[in-house]
Amino acid sequence: MSTIKSIFLVIHILSVLGGLVLLLMQLPKPKKSIHVGFLHSMLTALVAGIALVGINTSLHATDPSKYDAPDHGKVGIKFLVLIVILVLTIKNKKKSEVSTGIWAGLIALTLANVFIATSL
Repeated sequence: MSTIKSIFLVIHILSVLGGLVLLLMQLPKPKKSIHVGFLHSMLTALVAGIALVGINTSLHATDPSKYDAPDHGKVGIKFLVLIVILVLTIKNKKKSEVSTGIWAGLIALTLANVFIATSL
């Protein structure tokens, strides 16, 4: 089960980094847009994150001394931030151009999610 956890963790990390790279690729362009891959990347991160919570919960239930319990507060905050990212993305994905504020907000929210995951 810990191997499956590691696989989902790698998928989760790569999907978040992929989304961040897709946003940063717009940096030199004067007109910012949201790449369709960003939505797919964030949805993949959501599914992998939910799978990780389930796997962590089951691992903790089988051996609490070896595996830590998932921090549901942290998971809840990350989930809410990701929902905001997804709503902004879905709302603006069909536009040929998005404002710099929305684009920068998506970058800030994605980086905030990474910060929450790594430091809290």
